[in-house]
Amino acid sequence: MKKYLKSFYLYTVGALSGAANGLFGSGGGIITVPMLERDGMKTKKAHATSIAVTLPLSVISGVIYFAKGSIDLAQAWKFIPCGLIGVFAGSKLLVRLSGITLKRIFGAVMIIFGIRLMKG
Repeated sequence: MKKYLKSFYLYTVGALSGAANGLFGSGGGIITVPMLERDGMKTKKAHATSIAVTLPLSVISGVIYFAKGSIDLAQAWKFIPCGLIGVFAGSKLLVRLSGITLKRIFGAVMIIFGIRLMKG
């Protein structure tokens, strides 16, 4: 029975991550990271694994949005070069931060953006 509950849990987290990704635009990590940690995964590994989970979700969401004409590619290209630099910097920083520091930064970012979104 425990094995079935574990499978149900993983399927539910996957479905919620996919829904968040499709709805919020790569927001699956907001769900995936805490759930992976709750499942016993170390913080750094949960953040890195979340990327592996959200990558295919983001690609599929992007294809769907593109097919529906919802993407402004001219605007997107303005962010990509510096975004790529940020990816490398963030990846290097993840390795250097302690798990607790990473949790605090992640929590603070979630709170800050949550407040910004609530303001409208």
